[in-house]
Order: sequence, then C-alpha cells, then structure tokens
Amino acid sequence: MPDAVAPQFISTAHRDETAELGMWVFLATEVLLFGGLILGYFVYRHSYPAAFAAASRHTEIVIGAANTAILLTSSFLVACAVDAFAVETRKICAGLLSGAILLGLAFIILKGVEYADEYREHLVPGIDFNFEASEANGAQLFFVFYFVATAIHALHMLIGIGLLAVMATLTWRSPTTRHRAALHSIALYWHFVDVVWIFLFALIYLPGRSA
Repeated sequence: MPDAVAPQFISTAHRDETAELGMWVFLATEVLLFGGLILGYFVYRHSYPAAFAAASRHTEIVIGAANTAILLTSSFLVACAVDAFAVETRKICAGLLSGAILLGLAFIILKGVEYADEYREHLVPGIDFNFEASEANGAQLFFVFYFVATAIHALHMLIGIGLLAVMATLTWRSPTTRHRAALHSIALYWHFVDVVWIFLFALIYLPGRSA
C-alpha cells in the first residue's frame, strides 16, 4: 500500500526532496555553530601558540585516533544501510544500523574514559586546573575549547544514536518509502557529525605533535 502524502506535497518524491532540503538547512545552522567554535579556537591559538601546542600534547591521542576510526567505520555502515534499504533486505539494513549504533556507543564510552583521565590530571578548567605556570592561561583556554567542542559533539552523537535506533526498529518491522527518506536524512546528519569530529581531531590532538 503506497504511503499517504500530505496535501502540501505533490508526490512522494516532492515530500522526500523537501525533507532532504530541510536536513541540509539544519546542517547549515550546525556549521555556523561549530564554525564559530573553530574560529574562536584559531583566534586564541594565534595568541597563545606555545601554550596550545603544550596543552595538545596532554590529550590522549590514542583514544582520539581510535574514536576517529570508530566514527569512520560507523559512517561506512550507515552508508551501506542506506543502499541496503528494502523490504527484502530489511534485516541486513537493521543489522548495519545496529552495528553503527554499537560503534557510536563505543565512541561515547572512550570519550568518557578520556574525560576521567583529564579530570585526574587536573586539566578541567575551573576544577583545580593545574598546568605549567608559564603556559597556564593559554592552556586553560585550549581546554575550555576542548571540553565545550567535544561535549557538544558528544551530545550530537547521542542524538544520532537515538535516531539510528528508531530507524533500525522501523526498518526491522516494516520499511516503507517514507522510512527510506527518513533514513537518508539521518545518514546525512550522521556523516556531518563524523566530518565535524575529523576537524576536531586535527585541531585538538595534532598541533603539539606535528613538529
């Protein structure tokens, strides 16, 4: 039975194109959010280059690299799920989405481990922050950016995991063309979160180790 189309849409294709356009507009606002954070990072990095490099060397690059690999793999699974979406292959599609969900949860867990390590090393601004006296001010600004940017990114991850879980459930039960459009929009969101992390990884973990 074909999906019902609301009166404001000419056809299912028109509905799906409108939904995709809406997601692109939403992602544009997200670019403004993260773009503002990254601009602030570059301004203060220019003011405190040595302090930012020293602070970057205190980040857990192994965890950061592992999380990068995890997110890239999860994006691959989501892309495969979009291609596999069909009634005949609904179990495969749901399985791929479930794999992406598990990888997303692994990312969150590793980020929690990293936060705990930084708390024990007194690297949380405003909570007994302790760093080399000569670089303390710049290093504290670095970790303000670090915690704000990664916490906002983690929140986006949790939202994405919830959306993937809903789609995995709907796909397992009875996939429709409406669900296909929804999955495509959610996949765009998940890939965007992945791209944001690649920028954060390069800005946070690499500067102090590149020389």
